[in-house]
Amino acid sequence: MAKRVAVIGAGSSGLTSIKCCLDEGLEPVCFESSDDIGGLWKFKQTDSPADRCSIYRSVIVNTSKEMMCYSDFPMPDHFPNFVNNSTIMQYFRLYAEHFSLLKHIHFQTTVRSVRQRPDFSNSGQWEVVTVDRDGREETHVFDGVLVCAGHFTQPIKPLSDFPGIDTLPGTIIHSWEYKNPDPYLGKRVVVVGIGNSGGDIAVELSRASAVVTFLSTRKGAWVIGRVVDRGLPLDMIMMTRARDLFYWLLPRALLNLIWERSLNQRHDHKLYGLQILDQRVVINDDLPGRILLGELVMKPNVQRFQGSTVVFDDGTVEEKIDAVILCTGYDYRFPFLPTSLSSGSDGDLKLYRRIFPPSLERPTLAILGLIQTKGPIMPAAELQARWATRVIAGLNHLPPTENMDKTIEKDLAALQVDHIPYLDAIAKEVGVCPNIAWLLLRDPAVGFRVFFGPCSPYQFRLNGPGHWSGARQAILTQWDRVAKPMKTRPIPEPSSFSLFFWLGLSGGAAVIFALMAMRMIPLFLNSD
Repeated sequence: MAKRVAVIGAGSSGLTSIKCCLDEGLEPVCFESSDDIGGLWKFKQTDSPADRCSIYRSVIVNTSKEMMCYSDFPMPDHFPNFVNNSTIMQYFRLYAEHFSLLKHIHFQTTVRSVRQRPDFSNSGQWEVVTVDRDGREETHVFDGVLVCAGHFTQPIKPLSDFPGIDTLPGTIIHSWEYKNPDPYLGKRVVVVGIGNSGGDIAVELSRASAVVTFLSTRKGAWVIGRVVDRGLPLDMIMMTRARDLFYWLLPRALLNLIWERSLNQRHDHKLYGLQILDQRVVINDDLPGRILLGELVMKPNVQRFQGSTVVFDDGTVEEKIDAVILCTGYDYRFPFLPTSLSSGSDGDLKLYRRIFPPSLERPTLAILGLIQTKGPIMPAAELQARWATRVIAGLNHLPPTENMDKTIEKDLAALQVDHIPYLDAIAKEVGVCPNIAWLLLRDPAVGFRVFFGPCSPYQFRLNGPGHWSGARQAILTQWDRVAKPMKTRPIPEPSSFSLFFWLGLSGGAAVIFALMAMRMIPLFLNSD
């Protein structure tokens, strides 16, 4: 009989977890508290208590479709390179239908508790209590649990950091509650925090409705757009194995200098009030332009509020503020899990490879997607699911607890993980990390693209468990899918006559210029 696995959440991590369970011969049962798949990507004008988090209507992803898709299911070639929330929801539905995932999902069913059974040390089984849409409570027994509830579960509202904020007569919301700019028409708005959400919301308000928008930041950020040289997607150019190796060989100080000079070439961050004290990067195409137009004003950290007046750390004052939007991030909370899984006074989860609680006698519970990677999260969550399901199935094994603890301590030093090294570390556990040297010898066309081209998810389907026969072709055609949605206007190729005409004309001009220069040289030499 197949092992039964509870999958909590049907967002991007939950969907791929269901598929990975099926791939490993497990029986998934997914519990989703809302009425649809997609998790945070499902836009709703008003949120119900069951919704864990929310997005605003205008959200567009910061990672390109080729880099963020599931490894055995490329996005349709006609999809734009950077998709909005409705398009990514369409992709999730295509994925779920293609792999027949929907029949494994129980919608409007909330997980109330997950507890180890009395014989856990032998069986590794869990007792899961759920409540359905009608309020009926049910207890289930599972051989494994995959928590896919995401890390945007609890908005952080640090009101105590801003003295006098309770005297503001206007509205104060977290970005979690922001939907669109309509309520801010004709208002003066302060946006606090310059993460990706803060930048997006501030730009949208400055363009759409607010009289003036102030963006307050304590540390600043490096701002870079979604596209780079020749208008190509940033992540497909920057996230390559060759570039990663080059950066690894350089001293950190030199690398930081190169990055700083490169980012300041586009716009001087100090001039724009964006100069930073750390390495935070914000993806935003329009932020510098809105600052240049004067419709978005950069400000330092808020010191205090005095009614509708805001005093900033540099002593400047802005009056008649109508609204404040706190883009101050999220925390994660999984109240249904045993408190014994949390370690430390802060109650944080310490996870091996950011997936497995090391304290469990049986590694039959994994937490997926609880990661901040310097790249798209979906390929990382998918690899996590592939590894976790193989561990639950007994096909892979974890190292001793003391080894896991050492790895955890080392990982805690970094808030974010480097994208390609993390993918490779998990892929090695699964047995699907591409062998570059072997690929270059056996299949140079693919090997060259794997090493020098974008580290797209298809690389992890070339061999090993879960091998996909379409992976090679997906790698060879990935740039075709980048170009496809932009080929909406036929551009005639220049005729051979005109090409040779201009080449001849330019060549002849060069010869004439050279002859004139040679005739002029003696005149300069004899000028004395």
